[in-house]
Amino acid sequence: MIKGIRQPIITVCGHVDHGKTSILDRIRGTNVAEKEAGGITQKISFTMMPKETIEERAGDVMKKFNIPLEIPGFLFIDTPGHAAFTNLRKRGGSLADLAVLVVDINEGIKPQTAEVLQILKSNKTPFIIALNKVDNISGWQSKSKLAYENIEKQPLNIKQIFEEKLYTFIGALNSYKFDAELYTKISDFTKNIVIVPCSARTGEGISEIIAMLVALSQKFLKERISVKEQGKGVILEVKKDKSINYAEAILYDGTLKLNDEIAIASFDGIIKTKIRSMSEALPLSKGFRPAEEVKAAAGIRIQTTAKEEILPGMPFQIIQGNEKEIEKEFKKELKQEISTSDSGIIIKAESLGSLEALLFLLKQKQIKVVYAGIGSITKKDIYSASANADADKVILGFNVNVEEDAETKDVKIFANDVVYKLIEDFEKYREEKQKETEREKLEELPSLVKILILPYVFRNSNPAIFGIRVEGGVLRQNIELINKGDEKIARVKAMQHEKANIKEAGKGKEIAVSLPGVNFERQLEKGQFLYSNLSEFAFRKFKDNKELLSQDEIKVLQEIAEIKRRKNPTWGI
Repeated sequence: MIKGIRQPIITVCGHVDHGKTSILDRIRGTNVAEKEAGGITQKISFTMMPKETIEERAGDVMKKFNIPLEIPGFLFIDTPGHAAFTNLRKRGGSLADLAVLVVDINEGIKPQTAEVLQILKSNKTPFIIALNKVDNISGWQSKSKLAYENIEKQPLNIKQIFEEKLYTFIGALNSYKFDAELYTKISDFTKNIVIVPCSARTGEGISEIIAMLVALSQKFLKERISVKEQGKGVILEVKKDKSINYAEAILYDGTLKLNDEIAIASFDGIIKTKIRSMSEALPLSKGFRPAEEVKAAAGIRIQTTAKEEILPGMPFQIIQGNEKEIEKEFKKELKQEISTSDSGIIIKAESLGSLEALLFLLKQKQIKVVYAGIGSITKKDIYSASANADADKVILGFNVNVEEDAETKDVKIFANDVVYKLIEDFEKYREEKQKETEREKLEELPSLVKILILPYVFRNSNPAIFGIRVEGGVLRQNIELINKGDEKIARVKAMQHEKANIKEAGKGKEIAVSLPGVNFERQLEKGQFLYSNLSEFAFRKFKDNKELLSQDEIKVLQEIAEIKRRKNPTWGI
């Protein structure tokens, strides 16, 4: 049974440093960004914005654009700016009904912006774009709090710079298959993504962002935000205060009462528990008040009777004689969202939502995951990873700690609270590891080398001993040398540098070499170049792995090929 409409749940997301929390502060009239360590949001929180506040902050804009106010308010989820929390889930889709994507107009689409776009598209979450930091455009004048008025008041040259940046950004969005336009120019909101130019610093554009959220909610979300009877929600965070464990959660549907029995999803089935105590978040982040009954949508703090560990990101709902059905649905959902492969790396994240986000992004890059879990990286994780194939002895930790007594052994651990940086670091490592493996294979082949005979002959024959300089590649013991006519000279028997025996010499090194069975006067001359003798198989192997060779080695390879093709034009082709 439908019981009216609830507050739309809105998440604000964007690339680190693009002003996500500052925009949210401006919208709700708080100053969280100033309190956060390093200006990055550390904890999830929620802010209820009642109808009266919306009218106060955006009433004039709504009147101008004929937008009535029918919704009871907004519930904003403030999530870590360094996490892909747009993937916070409820059963049947994204927890967020709407998203505000914050983008710095001067920087455009950055790596995390691209990831958020992917996740929003994947979850089919409607969103608007807050094009922030317009006041950083050189010469910009903040004459009005309303963006559409302020743009018109700019000097002509500044307006042109703004429009260039705007349409460059719209073009970039196009490449991600999104059609976007300035909100004042949109006639059909089903075809275009709304862009609102704004500044968290000056406050311009903020009332238009609120007005656009109202308009979109009422036009497209009425079915989605209609409230049913059965209470449903998502655990956001599990906290410990002295000896008391409690959970912060979002109730997104129905009603929740004190002493209600709820089912919380877990990887082992469901956790059945009663609500022991409950508080509801006050409007505009002004703390919590004790409550015996809470209606959706609301931010709540609950204490349960559960003895089992409750994990962040897990869905919950009231049990109404349908326990088995709930357990079956939760199991099905977790299986779909946390699907892994038979082989691959291990990943850990702080909550179900961030775990899903990480899995989603890894799958986009075709990186296989053998196990995905929530919580700190433990000894057990490291032990499991050490049993993987060499390339998969890796653990990625997204916004989690590594237990102090966990020894890494031969397992590589990457931990970061910025998801794109975590994946980027792993990709670099994997690339280097791949190059190392290929390089090891190349080491099994004869060395690529070019040497120059210097004017120092210490013995003419039996064996010939003389000075050389390595012009390219690496000279190693036992390499067979040829001249420019592709005539075999000899294998290098011994090498000395400053009277010490050595086994190899790199580019630029001047050393003495010993060649058995060679008469220097008859076969060699000062200033002559000699090369390593390559088979066609070795040549092709080097050619196929060119990216592993230095520029000098590539040059030597080309010269050897030219020498060989003078006798056989099809050699190595």
